[in-house]
Amino acid sequence: MIGETLSILNSWIKEFGMLSEGWRAGILIFMLVFATATAAFIASRVIAALENKFSATRNLWDDAILHAARKPVVAFIWLQGVYWAAEVAHHFSDAEVFKANGTLLQIGFVWVLVWAMLRLVKEAENILTSPMKMRKPMDYTTVNAISKLLRAVVIITAVLTALQTLGFSISGVLAFGGVGGIAVGFAAKDLLANFFGGFIIHLDRPFKVGDWVRSPDRNIEGTVEHIGWRLTTIRTFDQRPLYVPNAAFTTIAVENPSRMFNRRISETIGIRYADISSMKQIVDDVRDMLKNHEEIDLDRTLIVNFLAYGPSSLDIMVYTFTKTTQWVRFHEIKEDVLLKISEIIESHGAEIAFPTRTLHLPEGVKVSGDNHEQSASEPAGKDGRGQDSGTQAEKQNDSSR
Repeated sequence: MIGETLSILNSWIKEFGMLSEGWRAGILIFMLVFATATAAFIASRVIAALENKFSATRNLWDDAILHAARKPVVAFIWLQGVYWAAEVAHHFSDAEVFKANGTLLQIGFVWVLVWAMLRLVKEAENILTSPMKMRKPMDYTTVNAISKLLRAVVIITAVLTALQTLGFSISGVLAFGGVGGIAVGFAAKDLLANFFGGFIIHLDRPFKVGDWVRSPDRNIEGTVEHIGWRLTTIRTFDQRPLYVPNAAFTTIAVENPSRMFNRRISETIGIRYADISSMKQIVDDVRDMLKNHEEIDLDRTLIVNFLAYGPSSLDIMVYTFTKTTQWVRFHEIKEDVLLKISEIIESHGAEIAFPTRTLHLPEGVKVSGDNHEQSASEPAGKDGRGQDSGTQAEKQNDSSR
């Protein structure tokens, strides 16, 4: 058909008898290129208009298909137009370079098809993970893994098709790949270990992009930025990138704090021994305060009890969980809880204890200081609260020596 069209156009131009064969070839090639550019422009405008029209509908996949096909369609029109122009040149010339027109057209068609498929996979990935487009968006890590697998399948299929088009035997290529794969497997076992480690991560999903992870076995802690087939990129809290081979995650324990349900407040608060009579009321008031606190999760364990007789304090155990898991918000709630506990202790006339020490001296021993003199029969180092000051006790100790 192309040959007949060329013969008609060529004979029509030749009738004028004013142009040489080279000029006739140039005019025909120019006409084909101009027609190709016009067709490509019209196709691009038509697809853009269809995109605007279908963007108003609820169906998201027609938009994705049109957006993915727009540039490949334009590229296909140019590919076909350039092929026809090359055929015209081949009709007027016997150059060896034009004999590969058919093969190049087939390879170009495979390339355009692969390009369209890769763009469609990318559009589908954006739709499935977008909270603006989906009511229940899918997990980004899972969708990203599936899209990578689909891209690999498309590219491998395209390469094998292109090799078959160029005259290579696919069976021979596959046989060579089987033998070479054994050698590559021994030479690149670490690379394969990382590849299968990435596959296990995508399969088990112990973490996903955006999760805060840490390992008690390794010095690994930060936010997951990217999960590749060889490396996982983690951004540490000092904003440094940490690149971890995927094979490491098959042999170490990984903690994912991002999936916690609550954050825990666990504190031991001590009051003075002189305030033991107020212990019961303080414990009850602290427990009631936590039960009425709007940020405390009452479905979790809540413990407020007199815990132990400490060396210099009566210890109260406070153990509860907040509703939030956000780090900054958690500390705001914890601050509020601790301040309210302090107010409760002060409301009962009690005080929070601090480390103290009492020193007993034998009778008859006098202790002299810089500004006073104290006999052994008087209380040593009293601070007015029934407890002895550590500083005064040390002075007395030095004097007794």
